[in-house]
Parts: sequence; C-alpha cells; structure tokens
Amino acid sequence: MRSVMWVLAVLLVAAGSEHRASAQAPGCTKSDFESVVNEAGAALRDLNHKNTPVFQAKLRALKDKRNWSNDQFLTAAEPFVRDETIVGHDQKSEELLVRITGGGQTATSASQADCRLLGELRTALQVLVDTQKEKWRYMMAKIDKELGQ
Repeated sequence: MRSVMWVLAVLLVAAGSEHRASAQAPGCTKSDFESVVNEAGAALRDLNHKNTPVFQAKLRALKDKRNWSNDQFLTAAEPFVRDETIVGHDQKSEELLVRITGGGQTATSASQADCRLLGELRTALQVLVDTQKEKWRYMMAKIDKELGQ
C-alpha cells in the first residue's frame, strides 16, 4: 500500500509539471488533477486507517482462539493476508498504477488531451480505490468466517 501512496505523490508532482498547459485551458486545470489525486489518496488512506487495526485485532483474536504460538501464527495467518484472490487484487492495483503513471507520458500537450487524461485518471483512480475496498471486504469476510467457526 505504501507504493500506492508513493505513486499518488508522484502524480501530484507530475500534474504540476506535465499539465501546465491545462492550467490555462477552460474546464481542465492543474488543480483538477491535484484534486483527483488528493481525493483518491485520502480514500486509500482512510481505507487503511479504518481497516488495518480492525483486521490486525481479528488476526490476534484468531491466534488466541486457536492457541497458536508466534511461530505457528506466522504460518497459519498467511492465507488470511495472501491467497489467490488477494494476490489478484494486488495485481490489479499494480496494473492500474502502471496505467495511471504511464498515462502522463503518452498525452500530448494539447488541452483536449490533458482533459481526456484527467477523465482517464479519475476513472483509473476510482477503480483502484474500489479494488482496495473489495480486497478489504474479502479479507474481513474470510477472517470473520474463521472466527465464527
């Protein structure tokens, strides 16, 4: 997740340097790019701040319930943080980040292309946020099921 936040920071810098022409274009400004990136970054931070402590507490509860030693816990807890579905969410997120960071490289300096890029950026960042939400939902449901058994 740190890589996601790093990429969002890079996008903010890129919005300032690569989209100066769009700052004068009506309907598509530098601040529009910054706003989209800031909103996505805030949503991702909120997801992590909300879910990480809850998930960690549930993992500890499962450790206690199963009477796992620390060594057992490291092995037994792995399927709750890394399985095919979770890896799929992570891969999708990485692909989105590559597409998001690569988008600025392919755009022309014309304001229409910049505004088109803004729409693509907004869509890709929303899909990224939605992917992370789904990952958290999946992980929580998985551990809740185990805690209920």
